[in-house]
Amino acid sequence: MVIIENNFEDIKTYKNYIALGSFDGLHIGHLSLIDKVTKIAKKNNGKSMVFTFKNHPRKFINPNNTLKLLMENDDKVKILEDKGIDIIYFANFNKEFMKITPEEFIKFLCVNLNVKGIVVGFNYKFGYKNSGDIKLLKELQKKHGYELHIMDSCTYKDEVISSTRIRKELEEGNVLEASIMLNRPYFIKGEIVHGRQFGRMMGFPTANLKYNKDIILPKIGVYYTNVEVNNKIYKGITNIGNNPTVNGKDITVETNILDFNEDIYGNIIKVYFVKKIRDQKKFDSIDDLKKELKNNKSFAEKEEKIVK
Repeated sequence: MVIIENNFEDIKTYKNYIALGSFDGLHIGHLSLIDKVTKIAKKNNGKSMVFTFKNHPRKFINPNNTLKLLMENDDKVKILEDKGIDIIYFANFNKEFMKITPEEFIKFLCVNLNVKGIVVGFNYKFGYKNSGDIKLLKELQKKHGYELHIMDSCTYKDEVISSTRIRKELEEGNVLEASIMLNRPYFIKGEIVHGRQFGRMMGFPTANLKYNKDIILPKIGVYYTNVEVNNKIYKGITNIGNNPTVNGKDITVETNILDFNEDIYGNIIKVYFVKKIRDQKKFDSIDDLKKELKNNKSFAEKEEKIVK
C-alpha cells in the first residue's frame, strides 16, 4: 500500500479508481464503497484508491467543535490495507483546500491523480461549502472522462447507517448496536499507565488506559471486552467512569484482563467493546463492590471471545 499527502508523481502513471469520503469509523456503508472501488480497479487493471482527510473538516472549521472521532488514522490505514486498497491519499483540510470549488476538486483528481473512476455514497457533498453533489458529479463526467459509481445507502433497522448514528449509539452505551453497523467491535487503544491501584488492592488489578481524547468513549459503565495485548486476545471487564465508591473524580478507562498476570506498563493495548454489563453505581461499601466485581467476572467468563 502507498500512502500519499502531496507526492502525486509516483501514482500518476497508474489508472486510479477512487472512493471519496471522510470514512470515520469505516462502517458497513463505507465498506460498500471500498469493496466497489477495489472491484472496478481490478476489472480495469488499475489501482484502487481512497481519498480522505488527515484531519476532520468540522474540527478545522470550528476548533471548539466537540466532535469525537470513531477511529485514528493508523487504524483506518490497517483496515483499508486489509480490504485490498492500493493507495490512500490523506489530504490536509486547511484554508486553501476549504476554498476549492467543486469542479476544481474534480479536475484536481483527474489531472493530478490520474483518476479514471469515482465511487461515492448516495449523499456525497464536496467542494466549497459542500456545494458539489451527485448531480454535479454526473454533469462533469463527460467533460473529465471518468466512470461514476454511486452507492446506495446501507441500513440497519430501517435507518441509514452513518458515523453520526454510531456515535449516538456509543454515547448511549449500545456497543453491540455500534458493532453491528461497524461490522466489528468498536475499540479504543492506548498506553498502559499507573493508576490509583484500588483494583489491585481488592484482588482485581486493572490496566489503566491513556487514550486519545479525540476518540469517542462509550457511555460511562462496565463492559465485557476483548483485549489485545502483545498480539494475543484475552477476555476483559472494562470500567469507564470515575469510580464513585472510592471517591474518584476523573473519568478513567480501566480493564481487568482475565487469566493474565504480566507487567504491561508502557505497552499499547486495544480494548474491544463487546457487550455492556451494567451502568456505573456507587456501592455502599468496598465489600459490596467486591461482590459485584466477582459477578462481573463470572459474566465475562461465560461469554465467548469474538475477536480473533
